[in-house]
Formats: sequence, C-alpha cells, structure tokens
Amino acid sequence: MTDASAPLTVTAADHAPMGSPFAHIDTWIFDLDNTLYPAACNLFAQVDVRIGAYIANALGLDADAAKRLQKDYFRQYGTSLRGLMLNHGVQPGPFLDYVHDIDVSAILPQPAMAESLAALPGRKIIYTNGSAGHAENVMRRLGVADQFHAVFDIVAADFTPKPDALPYTTLIQRHGIDPTRAVMVEDIARNLEPARALGMATVLVETDSPFSLPNPDAPAAALPYVQHRITDVPAWLAQVVADLAGPK
Repeated sequence: MTDASAPLTVTAADHAPMGSPFAHIDTWIFDLDNTLYPAACNLFAQVDVRIGAYIANALGLDADAAKRLQKDYFRQYGTSLRGLMLNHGVQPGPFLDYVHDIDVSAILPQPAMAESLAALPGRKIIYTNGSAGHAENVMRRLGVADQFHAVFDIVAADFTPKPDALPYTTLIQRHGIDPTRAVMVEDIARNLEPARALGMATVLVETDSPFSLPNPDAPAAALPYVQHRITDVPAWLAQVVADLAGPK
C-alpha cells in the first residue's frame, strides 16, 4: 500500500460520445470483501464462525445463543461489533484481531489486476467494514497492496458501518476527495446509495450472494443509484484502462 492520507454488463453510459464514462475520475474507491476477490472464495464463512465463537466466549453464551445474538446485532446495527460495543462494552481491537485471523489461501494472486490498477490515473482507496489489518492481509495475497494509497476501515469510520451516510462524509473529508470525480465499486447495492447521493459514480459487482441486491428480482431501474453493473472486477478494470488509453 502506498503512503497517503465473467463478461461485463454494458450500460448506455459505456457508449458515451465523450469516451469512457470514467474519464473524469481521479479517485477510485473499492470495497474489499467479495469485490477485489470473488465471492466464491467465501472468506466470510470463516469470519462468521469466529464472530460467533468470540461472542460465546466473551458473553458466556452457548453456540446457538451466541449465533442468534450475532445475527440480531448485525440486522439492528449493521455489524455485530457495533451491537457488542453499545450493549456490552466489548473492546473493538481484540474482536477485530480475532475474527479476521483467517486463512486467505482461497484467494489467488491477481497480477493482471495489479497491472490494471497501476495504470488507472489517480488514487486508489479501500473502503471496508472490516479492519485495516484484514484489508492488508487480503491485498498482500492478491498482490495489489502497492497499488492502494489508503485503507478506510471500520476504525477510521468510528465503527459506524456502511451504508450509514456519516462515514462516507468522513472518508471524503479525510482524504480530500471531490465526490464528483470519484467512483465507488462495491458488491452490496445498498452501500452505493450514499455514494451516489454525494455525487460519486457507482459500480455494482453482482454476485450470487443474497446480500448483493435488496431485491434480486427488481429491474435495474429500481436501483437508480447503481449506474454500472459488472460481474468480473479484473476484466472490468482491464476494459476501463483500455478505454481510457483510447484507440491505438
């Protein structure tokens, strides 16, 4: 990380007469999990088990009760951690270290993606509801750590998760981002709504996860804050780079 504060779904904007719809972008904001690596890697299954184990140990609950509380807090607060902090005084540091101590070997290195990221003009930032340590672990495995200027994690967001609007504003202020010159790439549609409201371009990475779309059967027009839909981030990045370079 540098120092700093399957086929594409083509939309009408991709044929804009002025060239690439991303020609104005100078800040590229990427979600981490199920975005920079395929959802099929299923790293969250490991995290999910470790969250339940942490809750059981910290609160003296059996596994079933811990799992129920974990899911209740996730639905109510956006992350299980936030519910544990507010209701039980759980310290976030040990929790984040424990739940992200996982095996990332299911992720394959992506040298082509690293090359495309290097060719993108402007800054690249990770924005994750996980921890910076987890992001760095994943980026090292992918081989892209040197291509990112910063990680904005759940700690930087004061433990307020996406899609709450407040941390998006904090991200913009902390890193001096002009949202009208930024794009956010994310696998959960609802997390793009605050970004679009601020003026960012938005790209949804569609996955088989039930969390990806609020209603998988809804037409694209039902999500006006999603401007572009893709299924393969490395392929999309390569196409963006080619479009920005123009005809040879």
